[in-house]
Amino acid sequence: MIHIQQLEFRYPHGEFTLRVDELKIESNRKVAIIGPSGSGKTTLLHLLAGIKTPQAGEVHVGETVINQLSTRARRDFRIQRMGLVFQNFELLDYLSVLENILLPFRISPAMQLTREIKQRAADLADRVGMGDKLKRYANRLSQGERQRVAVCRALLGEPKLLLADEPTGNLDPANKNRVLKILTDYADRSGAALVAVTHDHDLLASFDRVIDCKEFQHLPQVTAASEAAS
Repeated sequence: MIHIQQLEFRYPHGEFTLRVDELKIESNRKVAIIGPSGSGKTTLLHLLAGIKTPQAGEVHVGETVINQLSTRARRDFRIQRMGLVFQNFELLDYLSVLENILLPFRISPAMQLTREIKQRAADLADRVGMGDKLKRYANRLSQGERQRVAVCRALLGEPKLLLADEPTGNLDPANKNRVLKILTDYADRSGAALVAVTHDHDLLASFDRVIDCKEFQHLPQVTAASEAAS
């Protein structure tokens, strides 16, 4: 599913560098990425998603070298092939819960918004405890509610690759366990790869593999740029 070769990424200003000689993540694997703040966890996730591109090396997702695509092609590839849970959720405040979940199908002409998709969105919302808030606007949601909506949106297209940045970070214990189970059950059932950044070491037993981002980090000293990379 994922194969990184000879990757090097640097921010334009600052001394932070991420180097990955080789990394393979197979389909149907649940992988947690850990490491201290500034070690490049979010940066690595963004490189896998094609949000950032490296100065050197290749990021293969399936048969596609994602960093060789144009900006528009990378965006379309993400929408159609990946499910992403961003650390800041990326919800649109002027849209309702349901509209935010359906957003990928609104913005990609390659994805057809059908009655079945709308029903799947409602079912996902119900599973995370948001079924009674489908018409509520995102700007009226708590952080934990916004996070659960973001998880629903990531799963809606039934992707073969799930990338999640602290997917349970704003949740109380009950909802944390609920959301984690939804993500891991989906990966097990669909054969998808799940790659999740987390600071919560209590979650690691739910993953097949743990990658410590410190092994990829080359950081002579902590800088403002490196802090932004976590």
